[in-house]
Amino acid sequence: MPDSRSRQGHQRVHEQWAHLRFAVVGWLLAAPPEKGELRAAITDLAQRTWQHPTTGEPVRFGFSTIERWYYRAVAERTDPVGVLRRKVRCNAGQQHTVSDAVRRAVLAQYAAHKGWSVQLHHDNLVALAETQPDLKPVPSYPTLRRFMRANGLDKRRRLTPRTTRGAEQAEARIADREIRSYESEYVNALWHWDCHHCSRKVLTARGEWVTPILFGVLTIARGSPVTCSGIWPRRRRSSHTACRRHSRSAACRARRSATTAQR
Repeated sequence: MPDSRSRQGHQRVHEQWAHLRFAVVGWLLAAPPEKGELRAAITDLAQRTWQHPTTGEPVRFGFSTIERWYYRAVAERTDPVGVLRRKVRCNAGQQHTVSDAVRRAVLAQYAAHKGWSVQLHHDNLVALAETQPDLKPVPSYPTLRRFMRANGLDKRRRLTPRTTRGAEQAEARIADREIRSYESEYVNALWHWDCHHCSRKVLTARGEWVTPILFGVLTIARGSPVTCSGIWPRRRRSSHTACRRHSRSAACRARRSATTAQR
């Protein structure tokens, strides 16, 4: 979908054309020619050279074009400039080749398989049309690609190949909320810290099963390495705050060593 800047620029172009058309026929409205002289006046306007509203190059308009502008403006009593703007097509933004049945089928396929490519969606739509005649005729691949792109049905990579409750919640959060990215021009200008409790337990030398804690330090910069430090509590009741503090210290030391080695 076009953003607000492109829409505003599109409107400005339409306004420029409307003002140019009104400038061409404006004096005919301000000083209407005598009876029988309108044709000669429009012919004179068709022989003149005008400035293109966007390129600035010289341009001419035909007799029938100026005549159509004149009758359209003279019939409008309130806004003769607005009536000269280019009209938006009644089917603008619509695809008549994509029926309502095809639209519902594509949306259902995308809801179930967001990781499919457009080609895979098209192939399954063709196969589905064999059992559901209301989907025929099936739109072509370029038409389906334009439809999916216009409706924001982009291919999305799954966060994890496993189908778990946490993965489903994470994908739902990404789909419903805005996810912003951060950029930094210099190394060490922006840091990111994160802690993750591993899904598998580790058997220690004492014969105890403990859950490791992975602590990562990421510097948001080009060419900057990622430093991770993994620890696990020695006792079951160890403080998570103490574990995170120890892991962060170890990660900082490793990060400082990697930065020094780069220099």
